[in-house]
Amino acid sequence: MPVSKLPPPARVGSFSEKWPPKPTWKAPEDVPDLSGQIFLVTGGNVGIGRETCRILVARNAKVYLAARSEERAQTAIDDICRSTGKSNIHFLKIDLSDLSSVRKAAEQYISMEQELHVLINNAFPIDISLQWFLYSPGIGPQTAQGYDVQFGVHVLGHYFFTLLLMPTLLRTANGEISGTPKPVRVVSVSSDAHEMTAPKKGIGVVLISSELARRYGDQGVVAISLHPGGVKSELLRHLHPIIAWIVEKIRIYPVSLGIITTLYAATSEAALHMNGEYLTAWARRQVPSIHAQNLEMGERLWNWCEEQVSDF
Repeated sequence: MPVSKLPPPARVGSFSEKWPPKPTWKAPEDVPDLSGQIFLVTGGNVGIGRETCRILVARNAKVYLAARSEERAQTAIDDICRSTGKSNIHFLKIDLSDLSSVRKAAEQYISMEQELHVLINNAFPIDISLQWFLYSPGIGPQTAQGYDVQFGVHVLGHYFFTLLLMPTLLRTANGEISGTPKPVRVVSVSSDAHEMTAPKKGIGVVLISSELARRYGDQGVVAISLHPGGVKSELLRHLHPIIAWIVEKIRIYPVSLGIITTLYAATSEAALHMNGEYLTAWARRQVPSIHAQNLEMGERLWNWCEEQVSDF
């Protein structure tokens, strides 16, 4: 599946992106039957990730909920099983702030499954350029390898996890196990903040997703990044109290709306033709930041990430 050949999207204005119109594609109503497909969702124990897993399970997908805390993940799994009446969901332990843990998680998954149809890199999305603005003053936390935790989790951790699972994704796309070639998807949850506050040479999730599309699109991988909308989630508890209050007052929507764009990218037939694209709330094509379209920067970032994970 090459990089999208659809006509370029019309730019969604800033007002419409922050205060979106009613969705034309809805969840769970428009999510198709997913029998026979395997989904892996990082950060699936809370917020958008949790509700995404719930709908996937309800639509008969086999789901792996990847999270750091087994206790919190099991609470989410028990709740999903009760609400759906189904048990096709399993825990996968991963700490995206530790590259060693990322490798262990990938190896564990590979030991259990031969296929993976959709990888949703969802865990705690926020653009790295926002940290100075949103978080309480002081030096932020770091990963086990000494990277800024926002960058380490959302960019480097997810990059490494995707790279380790790529042989399984490609095997699935080629139909080596099923006998039927079918595109697979890597959906990366980002934020409109990648454009609002990114520095001149800002980098992040959207850039990596675009590069992934260019490198693997012709091998059956559909890579899409997205802004889920201003959704009420546990993210707010990590913000400076004043900023959290402002955000909640002016642009917070329920999680039931926040899952729409992720599920659209991960399950809709239309999204299979959107390799390399960036979507915004609610499931609308959007033009990303000009920096996120920089091919040279995308290649440099990818190569740099490759160097950082080479010892793990």
